[in-house]
Amino acid sequence: MISWIKAHSTLLLSGLGILSVVTFVGSLIALPILVARLPEDYFITNAAPARPWRTEHPVRGTVVYLGRNLLGLVLVAGGIAMLFLPGQGLLAIAIGLLMMDLPRKRRLQAWLVSLKPIHKGITWLRRKAGQPAFRFDPTGSGQSA
Repeated sequence: MISWIKAHSTLLLSGLGILSVVTFVGSLIALPILVARLPEDYFITNAAPARPWRTEHPVRGTVVYLGRNLLGLVLVAGGIAMLFLPGQGLLAIAIGLLMMDLPRKRRLQAWLVSLKPIHKGITWLRRKAGQPAFRFDPTGSGQSA
C-alpha cells in the first residue's frame, strides 16, 4: 500500500488539490444560496423538514440517503487531508458533517450558527438576499416555543 502511494504521490496530490479548489469554489457559490433558502425559524423547530422523496419513492430515497451520507463522508475525509495540505479543510469537514445524518445534528447546527462570527456572517448573507435573520430559541433547548 505504501509503495503504491509513493508511486502515485503526484497523482494523489493533484487530485487532492483539485478537490480543494472544487470544494472552495463550490462553497462560495452554494453557501449564499443555501443560507438564503432556509426558513427563518429553521433553528427553532426541532423536527427535520419533510422530505417527500423519501416516502414517495423508497428506492430513490434510499439512494439519495446513501449518496448524501457517502458524499459527506468523502468531504470529511478530504477535509481532514486538507488540514495538512493546501485547501479549506475545516470548511470541507463542516459541510461534510452537516450533509450526513447524525444524531443531534440540529442542536450542533444551532450552536455553530449562534457563535458570534458565524452568526454575523450568516445574518449579512441573509440580509443581502432580502431574507430576515434567523430566530433562535432563547432557552437553547431546541424546542419550539
